Amino acid sequence: MQSQTSQEGLLGLHSFQSFLDRFPAPLNPNLFNEPTGYEKALQEVKQYEDFTTIDWVQDAVRERYRQTTKASEANRSWTSYLYALYEAGQAWLVVSLVGVVIGLNAAFIAICTQWLSDIKLGHCSYAWWLNQKFCCWGVESEDGYCPEWSAWSRFAIINYAFYLVFATAFATLAAFFVRRYARYAAGSGISEIKCILAGFIMKGYLGGWTLVIKSLGLAMSVAANLSIGKEGPSIHIACCAGHVISRLFPKYQRSRAKSREIISASAAAGVAVAFGAPIGGVLFSFEEMSNHFPAKTMWRSFFCALVGTVTLQTMNPYRTGKLVMFQVSYDRDWHFFEIIFFILLGIFGGLYGAMIIKYNLKVQHVRKKYLGDYGVIEAATLAFLTCTLAYWNIFMKIDMAESMNILFRECEGSEDYMGLCKPENTWRMVALLFMALIMRVATCTITYGAKVPAGIFVPSMAIGALFGRMLGLIVRAAQAAYPGFMLFSSCKPDVPCITPGTYAFLGAAAALGGVMRLTVCVVIIMFELTGALNYILPTMITLMVTKAVGDYFGRGGIADRYIRLNGYPFLDKEEHSFGIAVSQVMQKNVTVLPASGTRLDRVERLLADTNYQGFPVVEDSSSRVLIGYIGRSELRYVIDKAKRARNVSPLAHCFFRPGSMESRQHMDQNTVGAMGGLDQDASPSMRTRSPFGEGDIGSNSLSAGERSESETNYVDFGPFIDQTPIAVHPKLPLETVAEFFKKMGPRVILIEHQGKLVGLITIKDLLKYITRTEALDEEVDEDEVPGEFFGRNFRGEPDSDWTSRQWWSSSSSGNRGYRPQSQRHQREAMNSHGNKHTDSRSQGDFRASSGHHGYSSPLNTSSSGYGKPNVGQYTFKAAISRPGRSSSASDMPFASSIGSFRDRIELRENYPQQQRLQQHTHQQEHEILFDHSRYLSEDDMDDQDEDEVRPPLQLG
Repeated sequence: MQSQTSQEGLLGLHSFQSFLDRFPAPLNPNLFNEPTGYEKALQEVKQYEDFTTIDWVQDAVRERYRQTTKASEANRSWTSYLYALYEAGQAWLVVSLVGVVIGLNAAFIAICTQWLSDIKLGHCSYAWWLNQKFCCWGVESEDGYCPEWSAWSRFAIINYAFYLVFATAFATLAAFFVRRYARYAAGSGISEIKCILAGFIMKGYLGGWTLVIKSLGLAMSVAANLSIGKEGPSIHIACCAGHVISRLFPKYQRSRAKSREIISASAAAGVAVAFGAPIGGVLFSFEEMSNHFPAKTMWRSFFCALVGTVTLQTMNPYRTGKLVMFQVSYDRDWHFFEIIFFILLGIFGGLYGAMIIKYNLKVQHVRKKYLGDYGVIEAATLAFLTCTLAYWNIFMKIDMAESMNILFRECEGSEDYMGLCKPENTWRMVALLFMALIMRVATCTITYGAKVPAGIFVPSMAIGALFGRMLGLIVRAAQAAYPGFMLFSSCKPDVPCITPGTYAFLGAAAALGGVMRLTVCVVIIMFELTGALNYILPTMITLMVTKAVGDYFGRGGIADRYIRLNGYPFLDKEEHSFGIAVSQVMQKNVTVLPASGTRLDRVERLLADTNYQGFPVVEDSSSRVLIGYIGRSELRYVIDKAKRARNVSPLAHCFFRPGSMESRQHMDQNTVGAMGGLDQDASPSMRTRSPFGEGDIGSNSLSAGERSESETNYVDFGPFIDQTPIAVHPKLPLETVAEFFKKMGPRVILIEHQGKLVGLITIKDLLKYITRTEALDEEVDEDEVPGEFFGRNFRGEPDSDWTSRQWWSSSSSGNRGYRPQSQRHQREAMNSHGNKHTDSRSQGDFRASSGHHGYSSPLNTSSSGYGKPNVGQYTFKAAISRPGRSSSASDMPFASSIGSFRDRIELRENYPQQQRLQQHTHQQEHEILFDHSRYLSEDDMDDQDEDEVRPPLQLG
């Protein structure tokens, strides 16, 4: 009975309606501890998932099924009401625990960072474990002298040596811990968290070791005086805490979508404790981090941020009652004429953001290419160089949070902060601020992305504060020198007119908005930092100018650009206008699984030879009727379970037809299957392509000997088939498909026509197309644009004239995208190979046959009426060279829609394809002509699904 229960529970992987029909009786009377068979299987299936994406649709179905089965199991006793109460309050319990842990961890990091930063300069004479502020608490004189705090020596050169040694040691230890124990602890983590919240699975990225090592390493790397901040990594640390705690509760172990809700709330709490801004943290999670942010997630994020900030306030790590060191308040108002200078601050923020993104990405390319194995040495070198420059400038020497606290302040009474408030020191301060600005920009550009925990929030804010204070000092000096000038007519005599601290504050907001491309949440964060309601309007003006200037040089903040750099399958929130149908971007040649006739060894070979994360299941190669879709994880799970159950023959039959009568006839007590052939309704859609050569996967019939040997060995994959995959018509606009991916989150969308599968599209396919169009818009002049782009000209109009056919070459960026080459590059390449042609076809007029929709494609491989094979006189020879692999040449028909040819492309003339075609049947011709997998590079072999099953290239 228990075995049958487990088998029936597993059915929850697919059709929700069929679940309700099939499970009228309770499955498991134990409501609290023992998981159902479905839940056990789900946990086992998940162990195969890494660097894949969540199928949000199926995850939602599974969660609804779990809730329904739990409700059907419940009786009307007191235990059922107790369980219902526990189930309802589980989320609030989790976010409460997460908030407390985040607040405690933030206080720990703040205390450790402050002590490590001070220990470089000296020590407390009576208690070495106290930082300078606590050591001098109550004994510091008005002039700042503290008798209890001792420098390391009376000689400046020795103090300088201690400063360098400690800083270099801290950076070295931080990089060593990251390299040795938790490589995922490097960098900021915002880019990866965005992808995880969007459904990308990265095992270990939010693990316990990452939490511990990033917390320790962050304190040391910030104390090393590197031009990095702790606010970005604080978000990663908070998400690690949320993930680790949520995994203790069965509700979040079962559902990855539910666990993402806790991660969203954790991200909000991370920003809240980093800036002392709980509302700003919620808005940050909504604006920047999460693609899906329902109302219940917003409330839980707000509550988690509230608990985190209250915990941090209770700990009071700075003993000032403030949540962050640079929290200030303003009493003075601003004047209308200052809007001119606020706009200048906004322009600076946009230019800074564009520059830092551009050149930091260039540094990342160099780092990835040459310094990948030297992270510890790089971190030590960066710390040594930074401290060598910083020691002689007070605004570079001290911690950036402390420097912002000084730069933000108003000058009141006789107080003076490092000479900033004395008018006679104005130009000396301007010079110091300018030098600190240049050094900070340079060091931030080369440091962010190093193999230590590192953020860019505070460095950007510090840079903006330096520029803002410098501008404020200049404006104040101008007003003092020319008080009668028309611009300063609204200033009252004997009353401070210009407050340089507010310029620093607005400059910090501008720089942060410029590098992250954020607006609303930055306004709220800055308001919560100051409590100055009257400065909301200047902040909004500054950030709007920053956003406009930054977007002029390129859309997307540095987190989005790192996502592209690392090639993560992430679709941003931007609205795109493509003007084409999905059929022009879809993959037409797809490896599929026939419903029956496939041997187990061939399925295992398919999994070993490909990186595809799922396979459509079709009736057979002739009908191409779609039965459903099965994921790689499910295939691996069923095979492993079958091998554990008994010694399965490699020649065992595999059935992929859910509840098929054929499988029922063959199933007996020796049948190996996960669910014993339970009935399910069949769903509709592709022609098959074999990854092993010619013909279909299951087309090779078994010999008599093989058949007798495997007579009683069967593996039934039917119960794991998704019978209701999302399928759309080929004419559906690509914009609508993009919205499906954004709002519904499917792993793959199948393209079917009249019940037959004609292709599929994944997020990676869509991202490649977006990358190409962006490269076309940004890098190629309109007069050099190819006349044809996936069957349409540059203006999106249908065009069957292929006289201007473009070539595709590999992009130099790290996102594995593709960009078109212009006609000029095409002519140069043709001339370089000595191709002199005379007739119109030889000069590039390869007219492709128009497809069923009227769109042109150089290589339409579908046999369902969407275009005929176009055998021209020319093919491409792609010589692909790989490290550790010998160069090989493969021939294929010309096609702009195929992936990248990485190294060189040669044009050859008059290839005798017809001779090869005459040697095979029509179906074999179709397989040979259009089996792309035999021509694409290894990097392109995994493009059937959006999931890259390999570690990230570079953490950011």
